Amino acid sequence: MTNHRPNKKNRHKPITPQPLKTINPNTAGIDIGSSEIYVAVPPDRDTESVKVFASFTRDLHELTQWLLQSSITSVAMESTGVYWIPLYDILQHAAIEVCLVNARYVKNVPGKKTDVLDCQWLQQLHSYGLLANSFRPEEDIRRLRTISRQREMLLKYRSAHVQHIQKALHQMNIQLDNVISDITGVTGFAIVRAIIAGQHDPHFLAQYRDGHCRCSQEDIVKSLEGSYIDEHLFELKQAVELYDFYSKQIFECDQRLSKLYEQTQIADSANKPLQPMKKPKKRIAQDIPFDLRSCLYRLAGVDLTQVDGLSAVTAQMILTETGVDMNKWPSCKHFTSWLSLCPNNKITGGKIISTTSKKTTNRAAQAFRLSARSLYHSKSALGSYYRRVQAQHGPQLAIKATAHKLARIVYAMLKDRTEYHDLGELYYEQCFKERTINRLKRKAVELGFQLVPSKTLITATP
Repeated sequence: MTNHRPNKKNRHKPITPQPLKTINPNTAGIDIGSSEIYVAVPPDRDTESVKVFASFTRDLHELTQWLLQSSITSVAMESTGVYWIPLYDILQHAAIEVCLVNARYVKNVPGKKTDVLDCQWLQQLHSYGLLANSFRPEEDIRRLRTISRQREMLLKYRSAHVQHIQKALHQMNIQLDNVISDITGVTGFAIVRAIIAGQHDPHFLAQYRDGHCRCSQEDIVKSLEGSYIDEHLFELKQAVELYDFYSKQIFECDQRLSKLYEQTQIADSANKPLQPMKKPKKRIAQDIPFDLRSCLYRLAGVDLTQVDGLSAVTAQMILTETGVDMNKWPSCKHFTSWLSLCPNNKITGGKIISTTSKKTTNRAAQAFRLSARSLYHSKSALGSYYRRVQAQHGPQLAIKATAHKLARIVYAMLKDRTEYHDLGELYYEQCFKERTINRLKRKAVELGFQLVPSKTLITATP
């Protein structure tokens, strides 16, 4: 990327610095640890302006009472692990405003670092109004988010045991995963469970082949010819039992999610009947058994699954992380910046030295990236956009740019309660062609030329 010097007209004029003024006098700073919590209040509130408390519930209530006695109305604390959550809830219940800040944005000046200095630094910054509060969704959304994250964790643990099943089979030279696409499908698990039950005849095991399986019965017979050693059969048995255990836990999460969706408030715009899917999507093992699409529609008031690339599970991951109230972000640019899906321009000496996006672990951003990656073969406007950017800049930038576009679409749908209508691949290609022609015409005029269509030249030739 070629660095360039910004236009002089667009440069910011020097601003006379103003002295810092205390905006929030009734503030406190809290440095949270696993066993000790350091709290700093203004020096005029108590003879001991910094106190340390234990992390037990009784001590958290004592901390809150001390803040109320010191006339503290707002506190600032870092989001350290999960240690801040109990204190956050207690302070909110006591009607004390909590400013939850990112630890990367409140680093102290270089020097000796102590817990006392950290809490005093937080209190000082918060009194000047220099700290931005982190986003935290509503309580109903947080409940859904907790179960959704638990389900996602269980899926990862269960997938590891699928690899253990494959390892045990390969040690016996049973090449079942080379002839069927999914070893945890109907055909694969029927054969594996029969092997554990003591059936080792390849011809007998091949009879468990499902009618929809693409592989022939003869190939399955050849893949099942191996050495059925007792130690590896024991290993296979335990791997299957662990897989079944996590499947049971995932099912309990699904039941819990279903009850939580029934308890959530229905959006006002969800009165219209839910439109049918454009085309039925293939069901996968990670899908939720109940009608998740209808539940998300009742929650958000719009059908996010109409957007190409967004499945019901992906839409749930986005909504449980961002909520349905887009007024938390002033504009779409603020929303995409929170997701770290926009360039992070670093300018020095009048030159852009870096445009790399900030690193993030935001789960909503990960969901948008996964959705963008699935658009490679999509016959839609978004799919055409992804392929065009990939051809010019590569797949990494294409995923980021398409995820940014998906985030803007979801933001507009949730904020304005509007439905998504795909204009199609051909419409996008036509609009892109028109933009390219208009850009070439402007460039030709700047250079003193005129852009003439080729058909006109052919008819004018004698």
